[in-house]
Amino acid sequence: MDVKCNEDWMGALPVCLSTMPLANLAIPGSHDSFSYWVDEKSPVGPDQATSIKRLAKISLVKKLMKKWSVTQNLTFKEQLESGIRYFDLRVSSKPDEAEIEIYFIHGLYGIKVWDGLTEINTFLTNHSTEVVLLDFNHFYAMEHEHHLYLVNMLQEVFGSKLCIADCVENITLQYLWEKKYQVLVFYHYNIWNECPFLWAGNKMPAPWANTTNVHKLIQFLETTLGERAKRGTFHVSQAILTPQVKTIMRGLKSGLKNTLVHRPDTVQCEPRCFFLKIATFPVFQGKP
Repeated sequence: MDVKCNEDWMGALPVCLSTMPLANLAIPGSHDSFSYWVDEKSPVGPDQATSIKRLAKISLVKKLMKKWSVTQNLTFKEQLESGIRYFDLRVSSKPDEAEIEIYFIHGLYGIKVWDGLTEINTFLTNHSTEVVLLDFNHFYAMEHEHHLYLVNMLQEVFGSKLCIADCVENITLQYLWEKKYQVLVFYHYNIWNECPFLWAGNKMPAPWANTTNVHKLIQFLETTLGERAKRGTFHVSQAILTPQVKTIMRGLKSGLKNTLVHRPDTVQCEPRCFFLKIATFPVFQGKP
């Protein structure tokens, strides 16, 4: 793949597409976008069951957890350069830390949210026609003060790049370029109604197939895309396979990538992202 040709793909779109509502465009995204690195030396995250936390006292267990927690092999910068514009973000505090800090999380803790956001912002500064959709959809061990901290962080990092929430149909690339907006933040916690640049989480529905069967996944994607709201929201098609407990037990040592991604019948949409999400579009209905 020629990565360079994907760095500015939004800016290269013809006028007929750049003036179309953003909710009608095919926007490639990634699943657990931050999980290209997780810290096996960190505590097990609050997104895990108590039984897993107990088992994780055995060092080998965390090594195995890492194999099942990493769902991407590209950094934010590399994903952006490859054309990814929708990011699935799950965050948590560390309950035992004295100071407030927020981390990305998927079983184990990842990098600090601040570091990930600044990496995204640097790319946007250098690519003024590109727009990202940040979907904060899972929060763990977070009180209201943690949310205030995270929202202030978003404002500090992105500043005037943050798009004020509006009618979905009003948002086109041309509109965003004129306003110099480059970031839409979808926030699945009720603080969104206190901040003009936060879009309600229900504006970005993401139905989940929860299956390891490729054919069932494709059928689910086609059905939910056909049922998506006609107006007023974006839509995420989650082209991902989800391991069940028996899947993990059978492939415990091989890990997620070798068990699901390298299967010959597995959906592989973006060669260097384990799992892909398509953020909205009725105009493209081929198999993901």
